[in-house]
Amino acid sequence: MNDLEKLAELSQKTSSKIVLLVVDGLGGLPHPETGKTELETARTPNLDRLAAKGACGLTEPVGAGITPGSAPGILALLGYDPLRYTIGRGALEAVGVDFDLQEGDVAARGNLCTVDQDGLISDRRAGRISTEKSTELCHLLGKIDLGIAQTFVLPVREHRFALVLRGRGLSADLGDSDPHKAGVPPRPVLPLTPGAETAAAAANRFIEEAKLLLRHHRPANMVLLRGFSHRPHHPDLGSVYKLEPAAIAAYPMYRGLARLVGMELLDTGSTVEEEFRTLQQHYAEHDFFFVHVKKTDAAGEDGDFERKVRAIEEVDAVLPLVLEMGPDVLVVTGDHSTPALMKGHSWHPVPFLLYSKWCRGGGVGKFCERTCLSGELGRLAAREAMALALAHALKLTKYGA
Repeated sequence: MNDLEKLAELSQKTSSKIVLLVVDGLGGLPHPETGKTELETARTPNLDRLAAKGACGLTEPVGAGITPGSAPGILALLGYDPLRYTIGRGALEAVGVDFDLQEGDVAARGNLCTVDQDGLISDRRAGRISTEKSTELCHLLGKIDLGIAQTFVLPVREHRFALVLRGRGLSADLGDSDPHKAGVPPRPVLPLTPGAETAAAAANRFIEEAKLLLRHHRPANMVLLRGFSHRPHHPDLGSVYKLEPAAIAAYPMYRGLARLVGMELLDTGSTVEEEFRTLQQHYAEHDFFFVHVKKTDAAGEDGDFERKVRAIEEVDAVLPLVLEMGPDVLVVTGDHSTPALMKGHSWHPVPFLLYSKWCRGGGVGKFCERTCLSGELGRLAAREAMALALAHALKLTKYGA
């Protein structure tokens, strides 16, 4: 049961509350010295107690063998088929920093990066330069005049920025300039369909101008662009599920995704505890909360196994702040796996935990990859998670006679 139209028919308004806690990049792989994943290594007594009483399994964010980006991973958890409903990274970043992305605008996710004297990428993230320095450089890049399109260069966080091109007839059907690996040069932006040539020319001219402006600003001496996209128009989450949804997320991209599916954005801090405190402060105002934790994914992408373990333990340590509110349904999972050993997203299924008083109990002894596979939910499509949460919150009526 994952069709939005059918779920819209079955959904009903109730007073029960759902908390969807997405621990970004939660899944991992065993460390070669210990044979344990990050979750298996972490001390997580609170999650383990919930896993013993709740229902556990492993989710496939998109499909077997497919490595998902963050947007399809989260859309799937919200019940949107990620193969049907897509949101480009550029649109997410621009909307996430409160930019008024208009119809026809083309947005791209940008990285300030480092290239060597031969023009080869040596660091795709420019050493994760400070947001303050990135903002300074974005103001410099914002002075670029393309003529054929108006440009907006929006600082996001650390090395990340968003580029918006505004003009008549601009297509978002463009290839990335980011090759997603070091040791090679940035790619030219290529038009992917007829009619995208003007937008491609604008993007490539921006890159060339940026290269000149940044040539003395090492480590951030070049830019990479990816995820060209227009603003999407997806079904409103609150209308589909009869919910009053809110999002608590520190990173702009995830705030952008939440806004694009109709959630109210709640201002919050950057730590897990601050996010959970925000949940407490607004708990009476909404019946569905999407809470996003980023630290786990960042540690995994940096290849820092121990830091990812500590990030998981931090979530577990402050989880009682959520439990004391007594949500009718608490879901804890990830949008994808980010094994520290791979330093990036992977196709591996993701641990999933659902806790409510309507669970049968007799769950697993520890919340981790191997035990979740033996949980009552087995392996399931991530897009089925929302229906399960709604059912356990008694928000779905009976189907059929």
